[in-house]
Amino acid sequence: MKLADLLHEVYTAITVNKVRSSLTILGIVIGIGSVISMIALGQGAQTSIEDRIQSIGSNLLTIRPGAQSGFGAGGVRGGAGSADTLSSSDVEVIRQNVEGIAGIAPEVSSRYQVVARGSNTNTTVLGTSPQYVSVRNIDIAHGTFLSEINIRNFSKVAVLGSAVSSDLFGEASNPVGQKIRINGSNYTIIGITTEKGGSSFGSSDDTIYIPISTAQRFLTGSDSVNTINVSVADDYDMTLVEENITSVLLIEHGINDPAEIDFNIFNQGDIVETASSITQTFTVLLGAVAGISLVVGGIGIMNMMLTNVTERTREIGLRKALGAKRRDINLQFLLESIALTLIGGVLGIALGLGISYLANNIFGIAAEVSTFSVILAFGVSAAIGIIFGYYPARTASKLNPIDALRYE
Repeated sequence: MKLADLLHEVYTAITVNKVRSSLTILGIVIGIGSVISMIALGQGAQTSIEDRIQSIGSNLLTIRPGAQSGFGAGGVRGGAGSADTLSSSDVEVIRQNVEGIAGIAPEVSSRYQVVARGSNTNTTVLGTSPQYVSVRNIDIAHGTFLSEINIRNFSKVAVLGSAVSSDLFGEASNPVGQKIRINGSNYTIIGITTEKGGSSFGSSDDTIYIPISTAQRFLTGSDSVNTINVSVADDYDMTLVEENITSVLLIEHGINDPAEIDFNIFNQGDIVETASSITQTFTVLLGAVAGISLVVGGIGIMNMMLTNVTERTREIGLRKALGAKRRDINLQFLLESIALTLIGGVLGIALGLGISYLANNIFGIAAEVSTFSVILAFGVSAAIGIIFGYYPARTASKLNPIDALRYE
C-alpha cells in the first residue's frame, strides 16, 4: 500500500466518526495540558522561592544567639534562642579572623510605635551598619543609607522602608529630611528603601534602619546584638567560612565543649537546597497526578481502536482478500492511533502553555514552562499512540480474511 493511500485511509477513519475521535483526542489534550501546566507551576514555585531566599542576601550566613538544638553536617544548626550571647565585639573578631567574607553587618531590632506629622505606625526598628545594604541586598530609592560617621557619632538618623514611608507620609512621597519620633526621641530621615514586596510584617519594607550604635545606646541599653549577617565572597566557601566562624566564636566565648555552644549559624545555601528539594518533590507529585490522566487517555484510545477493529472487521477481511498484507493492516491501525495522540499532543501543549500564561499574567501565580516539559509531553503522546495502538493494530492484522468476511 502506498504511503499516500495509507494516510488517506487514516484521515478517513478518523473523520468518519468525528464525535468519537474528538472525545478520544480530548482525553489526550487534558492529560498533556495537565502535565505541562502542573510541571510549570511546580517549577515556577521553585524559582519564586529560591528568588525570595536569594533576595535577602547573596551567600548569606546568619548568626543568632541562643543554645543550639541540634547539629548538622558542615556546621551548626538549630533554633535560635533569645539569650544575649552575641555582641559587637564578636562582629570585630569575625571580621579580623575569618577569611572569605565579603561583608558583615550586625543588627539589633525590636518593634516600636513610630510617630510622624500626626500619623503613627507600629513597626520594626533595626539598628545596623553601612554594610547591611550589600549583605542583605537593600536598594535605596531616595537619599542615602547609614554611614560610618553616623555609627561613630551615635547619630539619630533613620532610613525608612517603603511601606513605613507610605504609612507615615503617604504613597509616592519623599520624606527625606523630615522627622520621625521613636521611643521619645526625634530622628531625621536620610533615606527611603526601594520596595521589595513580600509579606509586610517583618519584611525590609516594614522596617526603619538606624545606626546600631544609636540603637544600643538609646533603645536597648546594651552591647548585645540579635543577629550577625555574614556575606561570603564565594559560594563554594560557604561551609568553610561557616566552620571558621564557629571555631572563632567558640574561642571568643571560651567554650571548649561544642555541646555548650551558645549561638546558631544558619546557612542560606542549605535553606535554598532544602526549599529546592521540597519544591522538586512537589513538582514530581503534581506531574505524576497529572500523568494519570494520560494513562486514562491512552486507555480511551485503545478502547476506540478495538471498537474500530470490531466495526471494520468485514473491511479488514476484504482488504486482506484483495492482497493487503498483515503489515499493511497493522501499520494502518497503528498510524490511526498515533495520529490521534499526536493531534491531542499538539492541542495539549497549546492548552498547557495557555494555562501557564493565564496563571502568570492574569492570576499572578508563578508558572515556568520548560522546553524539557514540552518535549517530554510530546514524546509521551507519541509513545501512548504506539503503546496503546499496538494491540488493536495487531489484533486487526491477525484476522483471518474468510472469517472476517463472514462477520456480521
